[in-house]
Amino acid sequence: MEAHRRRSVGAGGAERPPVLGVDIGGVVIHRTADDHDTSFFGETPMLTPAVPGVFDALAGLARDAFRDRVYLVSKAKPATADRTRRWLDLHGFTERTGITGDRLHFVPERADKAPVCERLGITHFVDDRIDVLRHLENVPYRYLFTGGGGTEDPRAIPDWARQAATWAELAAELRRSVRAARGG
Repeated sequence: MEAHRRRSVGAGGAERPPVLGVDIGGVVIHRTADDHDTSFFGETPMLTPAVPGVFDALAGLARDAFRDRVYLVSKAKPATADRTRRWLDLHGFTERTGITGDRLHFVPERADKAPVCERLGITHFVDDRIDVLRHLENVPYRYLFTGGGGTEDPRAIPDWARQAATWAELAAELRRSVRAARGG
């Protein structure tokens, strides 16, 4: 809870602008692992659906609350990173959200998201795995997204994390936290 009340402060005590980091699997691309035909790791990964509402929500957040400070940070080995780039291109991700390819970062291990977030100045991060969010101690606002087919038990969410089951709910919560961090 305390992490959500503190302001985002950078080096020298200056307040940092809000910067959003978003995982891809289970947050942008739906985890349909129980349906082999539309699983991102099945035979037809390009048919895997997007999480409902993700394109509109990210486009809006990039326009207003985060003002083009939105990054995708995903754990992926080279083959999965290539598949992810192709999926994003096929589904018109940049055109639909305004988030360009230079804002896409892949790391080899989940814990490696922490230094990327630090380097990018990320103040808000969305993931579908608590174990990832635990590594992001320097990110003041951490969100567990449960609407993309992930398997986290919502009852086991630490009080420093916020949960959202839909992108509409998550976008509203992100906007509220940005307003609160700004003191308004």
